[in-house]
Amino acid sequence: MVFAIEEINNSTKLLPGIRLGYQIHDSCASVPMAVKVAFQLSNGLDPVFYTGDNCSQSGTVMAIIGESGSTPSISVSHVIGPFNIPQVSHFATCACLSNKQEYPSFFRTIPSDQFQADALAKLVKHFGWTWIGAVRSDSDYGNNGMASFLDAAHKEGICVEYSESFYRTHPRSRIQRVADVIRRSTATVVVAFAASGDLMILLEELSQKPSPPRQWIGSEAWVTDPDMLRFTFCAGAIGFGIQQSVIPGLRDFLLDLSPTEVAASPVLTEFWEDAFKCRLGKSAATDERLCDGREDITTLQSPYTDTSQLRITNMVYKAVYAIAHAIHNTVCQKTSSTPDCDKLTRIESKQ
Repeated sequence: MVFAIEEINNSTKLLPGIRLGYQIHDSCASVPMAVKVAFQLSNGLDPVFYTGDNCSQSGTVMAIIGESGSTPSISVSHVIGPFNIPQVSHFATCACLSNKQEYPSFFRTIPSDQFQADALAKLVKHFGWTWIGAVRSDSDYGNNGMASFLDAAHKEGICVEYSESFYRTHPRSRIQRVADVIRRSTATVVVAFAASGDLMILLEELSQKPSPPRQWIGSEAWVTDPDMLRFTFCAGAIGFGIQQSVIPGLRDFLLDLSPTEVAASPVLTEFWEDAFKCRLGKSAATDERLCDGREDITTLQSPYTDTSQLRITNMVYKAVYAIAHAIHNTVCQKTSSTPDCDKLTRIESKQ
């Protein structure tokens, strides 16, 4: 998101002369936290007015990017929808969010699960699997996605032996029960419409006492997650992933980190200290060393530096550009070959 905004702020074609500002909040995958931040952002103006050159006026929120999950996205939409603040999600796929009567200001850069559910049913039918089991996250994402899949599967003549739901915060007894259903079943194919964090809990439970061989069919939330490969029984899982993409310049941007930038950000500080096993600018404990400034981020092999599997990341990138183009179309006029933008134009978020 920061990379896309910096690209736009340096562009001579998109919003020339206008700089976009932003705030980034971590909802910690928590609905109450997401709602709290939504209220905070929709309260209108920042408590301070910017008198320097950076901002021409106080920061009115024009749009919100997020949430990642469907349930928090629904909650955020209920808060900001009445204020006509556009919300553009990069990863909320619940088909329910396509209802414009209920979510008039919700948009997304990722397809609705209705398409995925139909495709998964066709995939299962293609391999001749007509007797399957189904598990899902007990959330808007899992419940709506699985309902769409089961409807599509029924039309394809596929029979379902069981359909179980679970959530990562459920008691272990609930997770164990779902795992036992999978172990005892006669269906050798399992369709899992689940969030990555939820499925990880179930797979951990299954790995304690592996079931007979099962063919896993995955939804986009987990099927391309490399963390799943540590479970050997997931090595042959198939499903539909978000399209892989290349974002030119992103890797260089990520690697261009100065010690000052790292120290100023709690998130980057935590990342840096974990990656290099040293303490940054603090007195180290007896078993820890202080970072000495010779740490080289280009030598790291980590998800942070790996830009070869950009999927969800590209959806965030697209969301930023979608909002920038919408603002451009409102405040800029094309005169001759270059656009003329009036940064003093007061625009409403609904525009």
